[in-house]
Amino acid sequence: MVLTRKVIVENLIKILGKNSVITDEQVLKESSHDRFRKFESIFNVYTRPLPAAVVKLKNTQEVSDVLKFLNQNKINCVPRTGGSATEGGLETAVENSVVLDGSLMNQIVKIDPYSMLATAQCGVNLEVLENQLRKKGYTTGHSPQSKPLAQMGGLVATRSIGQFSTLYGAIEDMVIGLEAVFPNGNITRIKNVPRRACGPDIRHVIIGNEGALCYITEVTIKIFKYQPEHNRFYGYAVENMETGFKVLRDIITTGYRPSIARLYDAEDGAQHGFNQFAHGKCLLIFMAEGPGPIAKATGQGIELIIQKNGECEKVEGKIIENWFKNLNWGPDKVLAEREFIKKNLNMGFTTEVSGNWGCINTIYKNAIERILDEFPHADDLTMLGGHSSHSYQTGTNLYFVYNYNIVDCKPENEINKYHIPINAIIVEETLKAGGSMVHHHGIGKYRTPWTKQEHGSAYYILKALKETFDPNGIMNTGTIYPVQK
Repeated sequence: MVLTRKVIVENLIKILGKNSVITDEQVLKESSHDRFRKFESIFNVYTRPLPAAVVKLKNTQEVSDVLKFLNQNKINCVPRTGGSATEGGLETAVENSVVLDGSLMNQIVKIDPYSMLATAQCGVNLEVLENQLRKKGYTTGHSPQSKPLAQMGGLVATRSIGQFSTLYGAIEDMVIGLEAVFPNGNITRIKNVPRRACGPDIRHVIIGNEGALCYITEVTIKIFKYQPEHNRFYGYAVENMETGFKVLRDIITTGYRPSIARLYDAEDGAQHGFNQFAHGKCLLIFMAEGPGPIAKATGQGIELIIQKNGECEKVEGKIIENWFKNLNWGPDKVLAEREFIKKNLNMGFTTEVSGNWGCINTIYKNAIERILDEFPHADDLTMLGGHSSHSYQTGTNLYFVYNYNIVDCKPENEINKYHIPINAIIVEETLKAGGSMVHHHGIGKYRTPWTKQEHGSAYYILKALKETFDPNGIMNTGTIYPVQK
């Protein structure tokens, strides 16, 4: 029997108490989507099915109790913590879903400097944890642009990455152990050890599941010594992206690990103010950090490789340092962005992908050309560019960035007129060239049409996880897994 909206709410109140179950209509509207539909929300337009309630969870047992109820009655839920997602993963795709808000589970459980570990509940804000660690002389090494907003559960659930990833790694490299609750209410804890060879690494069933398999309640990550006094900044203008990719590759494959290694094309760089000193060229940016001798050696290594590339023109490092200090997005910047969009009817989006060194320039070139040639509203574009910000021994990522004027379009139609078709072109060109359709934002609900193509024959494994851990299909319907028509 399908439970009515009223009965769902009544049962949730029995489990959690009235104060933990929110049914205010405006809260339900705002909880029906994430930043993927920011243009709609700016004009107070909400087109997703309204959830029956938002529940504020306070501990792991409450998560278990609520999931048991939802699973028994086949009620869809959307796990959430900080709410800073950008790919529609927090949208409610099903009427009368329940949003599971873990932001009140916000305790830093333990900081263990000797074993270099920090344990935090899912609702701990990353910036809060980072500030606590820095007071003690340590750092998470994790610094996504959303650091002032993001919380630990969501960061792990989406396989987040930070601006210092080339040195410290992505979130999956930092997670040592964790606790999660599955739809049947089973509370699972993976212990904190540096490594083990006891079968497949089961952490990765949970890391990156985007709320489609389970609910992450606690995370233990490794920490690092914080030594900002050794930071060294470098910048170089280059003629084109192909040269820039080559320089990035030479630095990484030679063995150097700057914490920041970025390449901006001229269009993307201009909106960051780089044009005044890059003079219409692409721009390479590096930061070396760590113990003094390592930071010094890394910087010297970068300079030696740059010298071998005659097309590189040095930029004053202080300029790069000043730019980086203002990169992260907190509540004030989010509010300012919303006000700008409402006033100017101009907004921007990103689509991030990845590829090996052999195909990344092809992805960049072909996607840009195809957007300009095929996108029917290309005249409305005010900026189309991209940058690389996370590099590896075998390749790098690529952010496509596009801004556009919203012309003759209602708020509810903007996403289909502009963002979705541009996003589709980039995904298609990336897969065609052999890259991955998403590097770190997660699949969400708007790249699911390509999930099977992304994984190919390995989709068998991904599909089996859903069938095993969420046989009733209550976990975040439409995220990662395509909805069966």
